[in-house]
Amino acid sequence: MGAGIRRAGESDRATLVRLLEEAFDDDPVSCWVFPEKDHRRRVHGLFLGVFADVALAEGWVDILEDGTGMALWLPVPAGPPEGEDDTPARMRATADPDNERTELVGRLTGAIHPHDRAHAYLLMIAVSPVHQGRGLGRALIEPVLARCDREGLPAYLEASSERSRRLYERLGFTFTGTTVDLPDGPPMWPMWREPRSV
Repeated sequence: MGAGIRRAGESDRATLVRLLEEAFDDDPVSCWVFPEKDHRRRVHGLFLGVFADVALAEGWVDILEDGTGMALWLPVPAGPPEGEDDTPARMRATADPDNERTELVGRLTGAIHPHDRAHAYLLMIAVSPVHQGRGLGRALIEPVLARCDREGLPAYLEASSERSRRLYERLGFTFTGTTVDLPDGPPMWPMWREPRSV
C-alpha cells in the first residue's frame, strides 16, 4: 500500500469531491438518486460536495497522502439532535432542486440514525476505482476504530452496497436489523460496531 494518512483541510476539497464522484459513480444509491448517467455526471459532485463540507466543518476527513482514498467522519453526541438537520434540504438545493430524491435519502437515513449513545459516524468512504480491492478502505478505517476501542466509543455507518456491507462486517460492524428502504430503490444497511476491549 505505502501511502500514509493525513487529516484533510479546506484546501483538499476539490480532491475530496473528485474522489467521491469517482468512487460513487456506479454506487446503487447514487444511481437511484440520479438514474440518468449524463445528469448524474453533471450534478453528482455538487451533491457529494455537501457531504465533504459537513465533514470538514463538523467532523474530520482522513485522506491518503497520495490522494487515492479518504474517509469522512462525524462525532455524534448522545441525545436527540438539537433542531432540525438542514443537510438534506441543502443537498437538494445545492445539487438538483427539482429532484426530491436528493433530499429524501438524507431524511430516511437521518430518521433511523441512533442517538442514544455517543459514537463515531463514518459518513462516507471513497477509494478511487482503480485502487479498490487493495485494502485502502480498511487502512483508512482501522486507525479510527482502534481509537474508538481505546476510548470505549461505538461506531456507526450505512452501507450502500452488499460489497461495502461485507467489508464493514469484517471490521466488526453488524447490521442493526432494519434496512433503509429507498422507494423503488436499493436498500441501505445501517451498521453498528461496539468498541472492543483493548
